[in-house]
Amino acid sequence: MKIKKYTASSMPEAMKKVRTELGNEAVILHSKVIHTGGFLGLFKKRNIEVLAAIDPDSNREARQTKKEKISSIPNLFENKTAKDNDVSLTKHAEFSTEKVLKQLEQLNGFVQEFVQNEKISTAALPNPVQQVIACLEKQGLDKQLLIKITRELVGKWYKEGADKSFNEVLFWTKEYLYQEISSYSFGELSLSKRFVNVVGPTGVGKTTTLAKMAADIMLKHHKKIGFITTDTYRIAAIEQLKTYANILNVPLEVCYNLQDFESAAKKLESCDVILIDTAGRNFRNKQYVDDLKKVVDYKREMETLLVLSLTAKQEDMEEIYQQFSTIDINQFVFTKMDETSTYGSMVNLIVKYQRGAAYLTTGQNVPDDMLAANPEIIVNRIIGVD
Repeated sequence: MKIKKYTASSMPEAMKKVRTELGNEAVILHSKVIHTGGFLGLFKKRNIEVLAAIDPDSNREARQTKKEKISSIPNLFENKTAKDNDVSLTKHAEFSTEKVLKQLEQLNGFVQEFVQNEKISTAALPNPVQQVIACLEKQGLDKQLLIKITRELVGKWYKEGADKSFNEVLFWTKEYLYQEISSYSFGELSLSKRFVNVVGPTGVGKTTTLAKMAADIMLKHHKKIGFITTDTYRIAAIEQLKTYANILNVPLEVCYNLQDFESAAKKLESCDVILIDTAGRNFRNKQYVDDLKKVVDYKREMETLLVLSLTAKQEDMEEIYQQFSTIDINQFVFTKMDETSTYGSMVNLIVKYQRGAAYLTTGQNVPDDMLAANPEIIVNRIIGVD
């Protein structure tokens, strides 16, 4: 089935373009009003956008006598206001091709289901698409992202002949998700900045992650490492980092205020990279983030990583990001990947906040159980491919 989009100033003009290129047997799948051009939001031109299709394999001689017919199939994902636009379209010819009729019946069924429920309903989707969307829903992908993926898969399904397997549709999904997130920054620290600050709520594994990063930088890049901790609220946290510092044979400085931080920075001047551990406290308390600014000198060249646990709820993770948004977050670190089977929140956060991920952790072992994050690993987890 060949599908093509046309834009014209009126429906008759659009139909003329369709007939000229696709012939009189072409079918209109849907249309909508669009506005283009203009200046400062004024004087925009009203146009009609039409999606037309034709089955190149159909037997044209077997078609019935042409007759004009009015239809108003709405765009798959327009809201009620857009659907109420008074747009009618002219559809030429009754079909005798069973294949095309079946495809259109499925498409119309999906449209009507969506219009009635105003939400994603997989009941009218082609079966392979239905299965893939069900998998993505279980992974916790954001609703708006699911709608975009559904639209992409349904369009490709009919364009490719409406006879693809589940694995083929899954491959399209992988391509789509990869493109959604691959433009952001991923992978190990660039080490272009001397200070690396690790922030996040309590219990996400910041200190252990810091130790893993230190070991990784020392082993792979042969850099001299230093630790600064501002986590003076818990004695156990200082002792934990001291243990890691002794094992790795790296210096550690404890800071209670900005003066301590400046003093620590001078003592660690010989270090190539200084890793900063911060206190983990109640993320709902804005005062926590304000306190960080009283201890860490954010005016220095610094990369800041926000550590989030994949076992947390999506709503909590978003609230955490909002609380820390007054600090310039460069990348995410997602921990406890081994403690969950749902990974959609990673894509949701990356797309929503336009930040990539530096590392993924899969256990407590130092220096093991940490991966350099990349789009392929994340997407493969979501679609169930290791």
